[in-house]
Formats: sequence, structure tokens, C-alpha cells
Amino acid sequence: MVHSSRVSSSTGTQLTDIETSAYRRLIGKLIYLTNTRPDIVFMFNNLSQFISSPTNLHQQAAFRLLWYLKGNPGNIIFFPSNNTLQLRGFSDSNWATCPETRKSVTGYSIFLGDSLVSWKSKKQ
Repeated sequence: MVHSSRVSSSTGTQLTDIETSAYRRLIGKLIYLTNTRPDIVFMFNNLSQFISSPTNLHQQAAFRLLWYLKGNPGNIIFFPSNNTLQLRGFSDSNWATCPETRKSVTGYSIFLGDSLVSWKSKKQ
């Protein structure tokens, strides 16, 4: 998902009750993948905001996420044995970027050598 693209609750058509239930189950299952797939956290965060009233555009974005996961099965966290012990950290903050709540989104990632050991993304 492009960082500049935004999904909102006002775009698209509302899903039926059966489709809404399927969307909620899909998002519930994807939450476990965010532990080992930090590359999907941004998109998952955007899609999980609309659990209560998803639209067809949210559903299409969720299907696009599944398509991405199917095409990139090896993008998981990996800890090689020849890792250096250099600790690096990166952070980022976007002031009032959420169009729904006007809250800021901040995040950080901590690397030990080339391996990601900790990350967090939070809306404040």
C-alpha cells in the first residue's frame, strides 16, 4: 500500500452482513502475521480501523494484501548466525496524518546487525 494513499469510511459501498463477517474474520487472522511480517503492518493498521463498517474498497485492499502475501512467501524475519552485534534504531512520526481522527502516527524499529528485533507503530 502506498503511504500517501488513504482509505476512509466514506468511500465505497457498504458490505452485506455476510461479507462484513468474512472481512472481520480475515482481519482477525491477519493480525497474527504482523508478528513475523513487519512489511504488512502499515496496511493492516489501515484496514483494521474499519472493522465496524467496511466497504468494498476495504475488502479489495484486504484481497490485495492477500495477493501480496501469496507472491512474497519468504519475506519473514530471519536471524542469520553470522550477525554482527551493532544495535541500530530508526523512528518516524507523521503529524495528524490519519484523515479520520487527525491523530499522529509514530513508529520505530530496532535492528541488531541486519535482523529486526523490535518495532512498533502507534496512533496517538
